[in-house]
Amino acid sequence: MSSRHPDETSEWLQGRVDSWVETYKKAMLTPVVLRHILNNEPITVAELAIQVQRTTGWRLTEHGLYRTIRRLEDAALIATKDVPAPRTGARRKELTLSQLGKSFLAGIEENIIDLHEENAPPLE
Repeated sequence: MSSRHPDETSEWLQGRVDSWVETYKKAMLTPVVLRHILNNEPITVAELAIQVQRTTGWRLTEHGLYRTIRRLEDAALIATKDVPAPRTGARRKELTLSQLGKSFLAGIEENIIDLHEENAPPLE
């Protein structure tokens, strides 16, 4: 019999980890997006998608990213502006952080726990 298939405990554990990671991604998407907007404003939606993937490895669907942007705009955390794209003149959205968004992001960042402490003992 081959040991290529994970045992029941490993499958259960992987399922729990995967579930936690999905919850984490949903919770962290807002501060990740706000931080990228602040660091690169004004930033287009396409540039934002690239930045998020580059720094997190997360692949966002266009629909999911626009839904997040719409939610942040409705909450007055970001401002959007339609601007003409270079060469084509097509309209694209540029994003900036509002003062409320900056305060909100600062509040979140003050409460994020860094689990990568240099003196923490390694897990066994």
